[in-house]
Amino acid sequence: MKKLSRQDLYDILVGCTILGTGGGGSLEKGLDLVDKAIQAGKEFVLAGLDEVPDHAMVGVPYMCGAVSPETEEQEMKYRGLPRIGEEPALKALEEMEGYLGEKFYGVISTELGGGNTAVAFYAAAMLGKKIIDADPAGRSVPELQHSTFYINQLPIYPVAVANDFGDVVIVKEVVNDERAEALVRAMAVVSGNSVGVVDHPARMGDIKNAVIPGAISYALEIGRAFREAGENGKDIAAEVAKAGGGCILFKGRVSQYSWDTVDGFTIGDVTITGEGEYAGSTYKIWFKNEHIISWKDGSVDVTVPDLICIIKDEEREPLTNPNYEEGMRVTVFGLPAPKEWRTGEGVKAFGPRHFGFDLEYIPLEEKYGLKA
Repeated sequence: MKKLSRQDLYDILVGCTILGTGGGGSLEKGLDLVDKAIQAGKEFVLAGLDEVPDHAMVGVPYMCGAVSPETEEQEMKYRGLPRIGEEPALKALEEMEGYLGEKFYGVISTELGGGNTAVAFYAAAMLGKKIIDADPAGRSVPELQHSTFYINQLPIYPVAVANDFGDVVIVKEVVNDERAEALVRAMAVVSGNSVGVVDHPARMGDIKNAVIPGAISYALEIGRAFREAGENGKDIAAEVAKAGGGCILFKGRVSQYSWDTVDGFTIGDVTITGEGEYAGSTYKIWFKNEHIISWKDGSVDVTVPDLICIIKDEEREPLTNPNYEEGMRVTVFGLPAPKEWRTGEGVKAFGPRHFGFDLEYIPLEEKYGLKA
C-alpha cells in the first residue's frame, strides 16, 4: 500500500483530466477537494488489487450529471431549497453503508476524471477507507452502463443517490444498467444536473476480475509526464501521447463550437482550423460529456472507445468540455483504449454504434501505424 503525497494526488488528477477526454468533472474542484481533506488531516492510501482481502466490501462513489455549468434559470429554480453542506457522493456512501449494515473497506473510482476521481478519493479519505488501484473505465465515460462491470455482467444495484438538497434514494433493485442510467439521470435532471451516487457494492473477490487493474497508477504516470514536460519546456501533448502509447492527431485554433445540456448530458461539437503542418485542414469533434468521435476534413478519424484528448497550447492545460473559446490554440492527441474495451462486448457497449454512428471501430494503432 502507498500513502499518496499531495504531489502524487495532483499528478493523478491532472492525468485523470487528460484521460477524461473532455469530461470527468472539474479539475479545479477536484484539487480543492483533496486539499480540503489534507487540511482536515486525512490521508489518501492507495491499495493494489492483490492487497485487498477478498471478503472486503468495496463501493463506487461518484457524481453523475452534465459537465456544463448551471444556467441562471436553473439557479433560480433551486434558490429556495436547503443545501446539506456535504459532498453528495460522500452522503451517498454513508447512506449505502447504513442500508447494507456494513462498513466499506475501500472505494473504486467509477472513471478517470479530474472531478470524479477526486470525489472517490475524497470520500475514501474523509471516512478512512482505502483507494483501490483500479477502475471500470480507464477513462471518462458518459453513461452508467459504460463500465467493465457491465460487460462482465455484475449487478449495479443496490444504488444510493443523493443530491445537494438532502434528497436521498436507495434503489434496491433495477432491471438492468440501462434502467439504472435512466433513473439516476432523471434524478440528476431535477437536482441541478448533478447527483452523488454509490453503486456496485460488492466483495472484492467478486469484483476484482471485472475492473481495469492499475488504472490510478496509469493516471499518475500520465500526470507526471504532463508535469515533467512542462517543467522541462517540452511539447506537453507530444510527451503525454508518447507516455500513453498514442500520437498527435491535429494542431490548430478553435474556429467554431456549440453545446447544450440535453437530458442531463452536455452535448455539442467543436471545429478546429489547422495551423503549421495541419494548415488547410479542419478537425471536428462531437462530444456527449466526453469526446466520442472525430473527423479530419470530413472523414472519420478516431472513435470511442479510444481516447480523444485536448491540450490548450498557450495555457499548457488539459481542456474540458464545454470550455472552448474561439481562437484558442489547441493540440488534439489520441490514446489507445484499455484492452477491456476492445473486446466484442466492450465495443458493443461503448463503440461508435452505441452513439448512433454506423461505423466499425478501428483501433488507433491500426489507423496511425503505431506499435501495439
